[in-house]
Amino acid sequence: MYLTTPGLVLRVTNYHDADALLTILTPRHGKLTVKARGLRRKQSPLIAACQLLAYGEFTLFEYRSMYTINEAQPVSLFNNLRKDLQKLSLGTYFAQVAELLSQEDFANPQLLPLVLNCLYALSELDIPEQKVKAVFELRSACIAGYSPDLFGCHRCGNPYPDRFDLSAGRLECASCRDVESDGIRLPVMGGMLEAMHYITTCDDKKLFSFDVNEDTINKLSSLSESYLSTQLERGFSTLDFYKSLWIPLQT
Repeated sequence: MYLTTPGLVLRVTNYHDADALLTILTPRHGKLTVKARGLRRKQSPLIAACQLLAYGEFTLFEYRSMYTINEAQPVSLFNNLRKDLQKLSLGTYFAQVAELLSQEDFANPQLLPLVLNCLYALSELDIPEQKVKAVFELRSACIAGYSPDLFGCHRCGNPYPDRFDLSAGRLECASCRDVESDGIRLPVMGGMLEAMHYITTCDDKKLFSFDVNEDTINKLSSLSESYLSTQLERGFSTLDFYKSLWIPLQT
């Protein structure tokens, strides 16, 4: 049985002497694990389309419940992304999150466009990395079923509260906090709340069409990162590596 599908390579793992196993995110079949025979040989025709973060067209052959790549053609390699280690490491973080959120043979129609849009923004658009990161993390949380409640303080109804509860995913005023609650709240200031509203509700094609200053976007990036990791109850090694590159540049 043959299957032809577009897909984004989320992971490449060495397999046997010259083969590799690829994790590919597809629009209709979710996450697929496929074998790439001879990929690690220098003259392999699969090299371009089967590298990490490559988006391509794949023809797969299924045998005994295992897919093997028969042909693969690259569609977008995000070449500018690959010239910048910092941006590349951020892209691999997006891939690691996407792999966690996707399921084998189960379509998630919102996830692949989000990752592709964010990789394109990093590679081709003059958009701050922290803005792309915040957009990716908040939209990913929504896709995973953790859409935050951003419509005022959950206790008093104040439309402009100043705290965000990471565990409950909701807003509250500092004065409304339950003294017996030990959940972590982060401050929401300036244009952060408006940006969060926009990111979580806008059309996919307008993800980055909002303006905030650098200080606000950095604070929003920190909040979105904390919120996603809190809801998913885990950290990401790729994010740790990205931050090891990014943090020194801010000093």
